[in-house]
Amino acid sequence: MALQDISNLDDIKLLVNNFYDKVQKDDLIGPIFNEKMLGRWPEHLEKMYRFWQTLLLEEHTYSGSPFPPHKHLPVNQLHFDRWMEIFITVVDGLFVGKLAEEAKVRAANMAYMFNYKIEYFRNPENH
Repeated sequence: MALQDISNLDDIKLLVNNFYDKVQKDDLIGPIFNEKMLGRWPEHLEKMYRFWQTLLLEEHTYSGSPFPPHKHLPVNQLHFDRWMEIFITVVDGLFVGKLAEEAKVRAANMAYMFNYKIEYFRNPENH
């Protein structure tokens, strides 16, 4: 079966579920996510469906600020690189097309900005 582009909420759910399934099992970032999300995975996944639905499908179902919950996580560039590696692998394994590419660009931009901001808050004297 040929891969299709991301086109609806079911596609978003497929992407998010596959991505976080791999994240939870990952040796590097899995423990950080699993500790933070303990007992709250369903709620987090619902929020991620709305987030990506808003970004990619322009169906405005997400409101909020994605960065604050991440501000104090014990992560660095290595963690964001692994997050991106998993994300790209999942997107490329499930979809092909304009929105699939857009998802990867958006994820890369978020990973860069989140890492930059975390470093900034962690070391304000360096800025």
